[in-house]
Amino acid sequence: MTKANSGEPAPVPSILSPDMAERCTAVAEAKAAAHHVHRDATRRQHERGKLTAHQRLDLLFDSGSFREIQALRRHTATGFGLEDHRPPSDGVITGWGTVYGRTVYAYASDFRIMGGSLGATHASKIHRVMDLAEAAGAPLISLNDGAGARIQEGVAALNGYGGIFRRNVRASGVIPQISVILGPCAGGAAYSPALTDAVFMVRKVGQMFLTGPGVVKTVTGEDVSSEDLGGADMHAGVSGLAQFVHADEEACLGEVRRLISFIPYNNQTPPPEYRCEDPIDRPGDSLLQLVPTDRNSSYDMLKVIEEIVDDADFLQVHEHWAPNVLCGLARFAGATVGIIANQPLHLAGVLDINASQKAARFVAMCDAFNIPLLTLVDVPGFLPGPDQERGGVIRHGAKLLHAYCAATVPRVQIIIRKAYGGAYIVMDSPSIGCDLSYAWPTNEVAVMGAEGAAEVVFREQIRSADDPGTARAEASDRYREQLMHPLLTAELGYVDDVIDPRSTRQIVIEAFTTLYAKKQTANPARKHSITPL
Repeated sequence: MTKANSGEPAPVPSILSPDMAERCTAVAEAKAAAHHVHRDATRRQHERGKLTAHQRLDLLFDSGSFREIQALRRHTATGFGLEDHRPPSDGVITGWGTVYGRTVYAYASDFRIMGGSLGATHASKIHRVMDLAEAAGAPLISLNDGAGARIQEGVAALNGYGGIFRRNVRASGVIPQISVILGPCAGGAAYSPALTDAVFMVRKVGQMFLTGPGVVKTVTGEDVSSEDLGGADMHAGVSGLAQFVHADEEACLGEVRRLISFIPYNNQTPPPEYRCEDPIDRPGDSLLQLVPTDRNSSYDMLKVIEEIVDDADFLQVHEHWAPNVLCGLARFAGATVGIIANQPLHLAGVLDINASQKAARFVAMCDAFNIPLLTLVDVPGFLPGPDQERGGVIRHGAKLLHAYCAATVPRVQIIIRKAYGGAYIVMDSPSIGCDLSYAWPTNEVAVMGAEGAAEVVFREQIRSADDPGTARAEASDRYREQLMHPLLTAELGYVDDVIDPRSTRQIVIEAFTTLYAKKQTANPARKHSITPL
């Protein structure tokens, strides 16, 4: 009977063996052990309804493509028992792989190891992969599931977060940065996702907050759950911090892959293009029924978008926040385009504080990454009222104005129906730099609606009339016929053409094709403009 079959444990190859094959085997076994020594923690992770960090990376990347780095690294901290607890990887997995064949870098918190808390070594690994992503000019994805700063390491942990934030800002607008919240993300850890370009969250799994429910209870006496305080639905629909929210991790990571398919490697490369089977000249006959000619009737702008883009494929950004404006990515003839559109189904499509912030951020992101912009306009104005004024609607509206004026990518505007007052200007009018402007035959462009304008222009005639109601209606019709008829904008040169709605898709594709080689206008010498934050 050989020793291997005698019931005694087989000898473990030594890393100090003079035989190279044995040394390689020892290294491989050490790496395998780093993955499998946390069986109880893995079971607890699954009991919480959560995947492990390695399982998440397997879902995110093309099969077998992820290459981990610094898997054997351990912390060197001492005190509070840390010197006796030095697990490999130190609670974060770093490396790169491919998504649809394109290189992407990533780091993933491993909650099984010290709750995924961040210490000096943990942070150093993240700094390393962030630097590699920036140097390679490739997107960076963070999978967040950690307990925040490692309290036992004190200020060293806080210093590690500072290094992450500085790199987030340095890479902003240079490489795409995407954060995925798959567990707790508290305290300083929450600031890094807020600095990135897109935040994904999973319901009942991910939470973000600066101070947890326990601290809130101690300081304010208020009882609040983690979900109500910083859950996915709160951040997607109330705070506006999360652009995407999903029911489970598999769907969430699948949508991260989908987003990657729309965006470029970095700010020096164009977005990817794909073969398009959807005919360029496909007529949009249904558009004639989708949009009513009655300016006061509502309709779903999302259906208009789905009718004109490739294969009705539209990736909404911030779907649950400020729904009176739609933002998202689509393709025309296989090329990525960012779309901003008023949504008449919500608040009649007005611009307000949240809608202005939502659209401004999206415009800035698209411009940073060379994504052309299509703006579909049906806006009755800015939302009036003391709450909006006191909340700073002027300042927030200026953010959208600033974003459009600063954008140098190809920009096309289509006026679907109403375009009134300052909101018309802000929605990428030619006066602030859109390259081509079109209008449907239903367009009405004016300082305000005809009824309101008539009250100002014909005030005395209406007041002195025997029948003020009839006089008001006649005055409104007169104003509309003279200053709001559908051909007026074309006659004055404020739109380049009034088009048949059925040809919208073809005209948009032709417009972006002719603008493909657009040259950036030189700006005055300056360090940077000052955004009205």
